[in-house]
Amino acid sequence: MSDVERRVRPDKATLADAVAERFLAAVTEAVEERGVAHVVLTGGSMGTAFLEALGRSPNEVPWASLHLWWGDERFLPEGDGERNVTQARDALLDDLTVAPAGIHVMAASDGAAAGDVAAGASAYAAELSEAFGDALVQGEVPAFDVVMLGMGPDTHVASLFPGHEQTRADTVSVAAVTNSPKPPPERITMTFPTLNSAREVWLMVAGEDKRDAVRAASGSDDRVAHPACGVHGQAATVWWLDEAAAG
Repeated sequence: MSDVERRVRPDKATLADAVAERFLAAVTEAVEERGVAHVVLTGGSMGTAFLEALGRSPNEVPWASLHLWWGDERFLPEGDGERNVTQARDALLDDLTVAPAGIHVMAASDGAAAGDVAAGASAYAAELSEAFGDALVQGEVPAFDVVMLGMGPDTHVASLFPGHEQTRADTVSVAAVTNSPKPPPERITMTFPTLNSAREVWLMVAGEDKRDAVRAASGSDDRVAHPACGVHGQAATVWWLDEAAAG
């Protein structure tokens, strides 16, 4: 498990630009070394700000060698504006002239999972297993080059909410959520072992309303009470903060 690094920028816009610059360097290095890069995207305002900043970058992203995954998803109909993949498509992906090598989308409620969120979680777990093997949840493979996460004011990451059973999951790669404290109640989320299989984990947090959560997670080692403290990269764990969130 890596040490935790804090990188602070003046505001949300400059934070998004800095994350985009570092992302480009990380995936370019991965592609040069291994021929492919696997990254986990996040939703929310910071996830969208990052993608928009990446779209403004004058440097070329090696999209044809990138596989894109999501750390969690709202179990809503395909194309719903609240789905993380929909927001990512609107922010950047639909405008790309070079398609990523793979876009690995979590199930929609009106798709093959047919309204069964548990089946949707199982399908994503099977897709991960096909890509990385069954050793994923044992931490035996560095599956992802970068995992990107936002954080809620309650310190939740992905759809791992304080006190919920999914925060205790250690033997499955993906879990179904049926009682999310914020709507919608049904979601699909990667678990801690999957998120922590990354070479680098980045938590991207902006806004004064997140300041107390940053303080609480930074001072805790209880992932059930403060899920954000439970994610760590194998080589690097970076908190990307604007000044308002950093306090």
